[in-house]
Amino acid sequence: MSIAFYTDVHVPAVITRALIRRGVDVLTAQADGTTRLDDAALLERAGQLNRVLFSRDEDLLAEAAWRQRAGISLAGVIYAHQLRVTIGQCVQDLEIIGKCCVPTDFINCVEHLPLR
Repeated sequence: MSIAFYTDVHVPAVITRALIRRGVDVLTAQADGTTRLDDAALLERAGQLNRVLFSRDEDLLAEAAWRQRAGISLAGVIYAHQLRVTIGQCVQDLEIIGKCCVPTDFINCVEHLPLR
C-alpha cells in the first residue's frame, strides 16, 4: 500500500501536477473544497481521508506539534520550507515517500524535507 497525500493551499500546483504525472495519489485542498479551513481542521480532514498532509506552511508545524504533545492522533505531516527546499526536491522526495512507504509509517509523525 502506498501513501496518499493531501496538500494545502501553500503547495504550488506545479508540485501536485508533477506528482500526479508520476502516479502519486494526491488530493488538493482546492479539489476537496477546503481552502478556507484552519490548520487544525486541515489536519482533521487529512486524517478523515487517511492521507498524509503535505504543506509548505510553517504555522501548520505548531498545530501538529501541539497535537503530538496533547496525544491527539494525526495521519502525518510532511513539511518543506518554501525557500530552502526546491520544487524539484519536493517532487522527488514525495514520489519516493508516496511509492515506498505505508500510511502507518507516518501516523503521529512530522517529517521535514529534503530527505537527504
